[in-house]
Amino acid sequence: MPNLISHLKKVAEQKPQATYYNVDMLKYQVSTEGLQSIPLNLAVSWRCEPTSTDLRIDYKYNGDAMATPTALNNVQFLVPVDGGVSKLQAVLPPAAWNAEQQRILWKIPDISQKSENGGVGSLLARFQLTEGPSKPAALAVQFTSEGSTLSGCSIELAGPGYRFSLVKKRFAAGKYLADN
Repeated sequence: MPNLISHLKKVAEQKPQATYYNVDMLKYQVSTEGLQSIPLNLAVSWRCEPTSTDLRIDYKYNGDAMATPTALNNVQFLVPVDGGVSKLQAVLPPAAWNAEQQRILWKIPDISQKSENGGVGSLLARFQLTEGPSKPAALAVQFTSEGSTLSGCSIELAGPGYRFSLVKKRFAAGKYLADN
């Protein structure tokens, strides 16, 4: 509490006209194992032939991993694909191919229980190759979520003189990888 009061006094001196102050109270990292503890379960499969590669990513939203199930927002699936990709077929959902970085990217605005199929889906791509076969690579996924935490951790301000006017709960995927 003394550190918080000291910080708030310093912020008040810097911005005397402000009616409220945003303060990051608690930041932490969660590293857990097991499918029940992660908000987005993933399965990746590759079929690598000399002239083509088929990539399939199955995903499933897991609201049980969160204290309060909330949507995963701005979900991005990124996979490097080698083998001299000359043509890409990825229709539903559409994907973007970055030829310079040799990576495919899918962007899904949000995934939740309210999504189509209850947050269960697949991403499919077929690559035509000039220098195949490809070698399977790790899938990286990024997303954010507002309104819940993975740990169920909450915070309370004890002491006179200050109060919380708003507590935001959010989490973001840091290193979220899936190997084959």
